[in-house]
Amino acid sequence: MDKELEKNLIQRLAIGDGFRRIASRLPDKTALIERRGEQDLRITYKEFNDQLNRFARAMRELELKKGDKVACLGPNSIEFATVLYGTPKGGFIFVPVNFFLPPEGILHILDSAQVKVFIFDDAFLPTILQVIDAKPKTVEHYIAMPITQEKQPDNSKIHNFHEILDRQSSAEIDDVIISERDIAEISYTSGATAAPKGAIISHLSTYISALQTLIEMAPHLNQNAIIGLMALPIFHCGARTHVTSGLFIGASVVLFRNFEPIEIFEGIEREKINLLGGLPMMWRGLFFHPDFNKYDISSVTSGIYGMAPMDEKTLEFLVKYKGIDLYLNSGQTEFFPPTNYRTPQWQLTKKGNYWGAPGLVVDGAIMDDEGHLLPPGDVGEIVWRGPACMEEYLNNPEATDESRKFGWHHSGDLGFIDEDGLLKFVDRKKDMIKSGGENVSSIKIEETILKDQRIVAVAVVGLPHEIWSEAVTAFIVPRTPGEITEEDLIQLCKTSLAAFEVPKKMVFVDQLPTTSTGKLRKNVLREQYADLYL
Repeated sequence: MDKELEKNLIQRLAIGDGFRRIASRLPDKTALIERRGEQDLRITYKEFNDQLNRFARAMRELELKKGDKVACLGPNSIEFATVLYGTPKGGFIFVPVNFFLPPEGILHILDSAQVKVFIFDDAFLPTILQVIDAKPKTVEHYIAMPITQEKQPDNSKIHNFHEILDRQSSAEIDDVIISERDIAEISYTSGATAAPKGAIISHLSTYISALQTLIEMAPHLNQNAIIGLMALPIFHCGARTHVTSGLFIGASVVLFRNFEPIEIFEGIEREKINLLGGLPMMWRGLFFHPDFNKYDISSVTSGIYGMAPMDEKTLEFLVKYKGIDLYLNSGQTEFFPPTNYRTPQWQLTKKGNYWGAPGLVVDGAIMDDEGHLLPPGDVGEIVWRGPACMEEYLNNPEATDESRKFGWHHSGDLGFIDEDGLLKFVDRKKDMIKSGGENVSSIKIEETILKDQRIVAVAVVGLPHEIWSEAVTAFIVPRTPGEITEEDLIQLCKTSLAAFEVPKKMVFVDQLPTTSTGKLRKNVLREQYADLYL
């Protein structure tokens, strides 16, 4: 054996090794569970590790070399998880693709990342055929994961996922040198405020984030955990960290494809899920569902939420009346999440959009525009440093340099650190509204409006105005159209906000523009309604 390979195998830190180790310790423990139609699909840790090895060998059969890129598009499935973890196990680079993207958005990722193999859920075949017709520059092979069992077209370019894996050996992959800073994935930002950028993430970033999360959530995220993420897509880094953490420790993970409350109720009852994760809107949709009392979901004792603050009514119901220990875990694509943890003891004692304390391997601070670190209480940009930070933006040295000025990673978010050392989010730096010479936090206004339970969602932005420079404007999604008026909400705001913070208009809409992970795309609202006051 080559001396360099010998040393690498002895010392290395690589994502794929975590699955070999847990398969050795708990070969017969169930790793992944998926309900597909009337079928219960289950795969043990040994079976899953064997599957990862087969996948990596299948990529070799397609003549991929170390560092080649494999893209994957689709909702949660055992097949998707196989691609997610089998790709880096073979020394290849994983490129997750948002399944909400139109064909041109998918094509942009495939071309910019120089993807060689594109794997997709067969439910998205019509979209994929449009992508194929557009002739991606570097894609050599297309592979369909037969989730829905839809009839495949007569297209010689499209392989069947199971067929190419079934003919491979499950022998361990131990002949590729992987360094801890080798690229494991290229993840594209959600594009909430600008065009998506490709963040280059190392094996170390992913591995260290998973281990950190296991430590921070040790009372609940352990070998006894049965984890259910309410259709949070594991193509997104936030959901992926928690799945990786659970699989590294030997928990069982229940995969949900869509957010269907009845299916989730049935899954909780059937599998006795005890750690549940979802967006705040998912928690509200589940626990205030009219059929909530028809199911036994008493097994749920802990939970994770993120992306947005939880409204006080839902938070109090979950913590005080249901006895659920909640964690808000936050971060971003560029600094593999979570960076901060708001642990159970702070859920009801801290009001507002608190992100909590930085993780054990993260330095967190607040910085002004000149690079000075600010004392507790002062608002500035949230900055981090630590081993989970991305290597760089793909083919974008200017953005890379901008993100790491003064020796810190810049989040683009504003916040402050309180007297207990906890981070409170104030606003996106680009979303802070300048109205009549005052700085106005859109988040603060949104939290106020969401106190009214007749409101499903709200987004507050500043729009061009001749007098105010930017007029504070709220876009409202009511639970029932016509149930609440603009004057009702203005009066609500006047009781809690300063006069300059009260929106000049309340605009009722059917839905808000969001990314696939639930982040508001306020830039879209600013563009669409730029002439509202002019």
